[in-house]
Amino acid sequence: MSKRAVDAVFQALFLLSDLRFLLRETAPEHDLDDMQRERAATTLAKVKRQITILEEELIR
Repeated sequence: MSKRAVDAVFQALFLLSDLRFLLRETAPEHDLDDMQRERAATTLAKVKRQITILEEELIR
């Protein structure tokens, strides 16, 4: 596994931890306000980018 792929795994895990924290902040109903929705969307876009890197490095 390349260093780039390893970095992508760790970065994705950190980003998912951020999402987990957001969900914990909004428990139990998880009603996100506009700022939280924007933060979630931005974080998910970053996670998708890390997954793309993993696909490039490991699958293709």
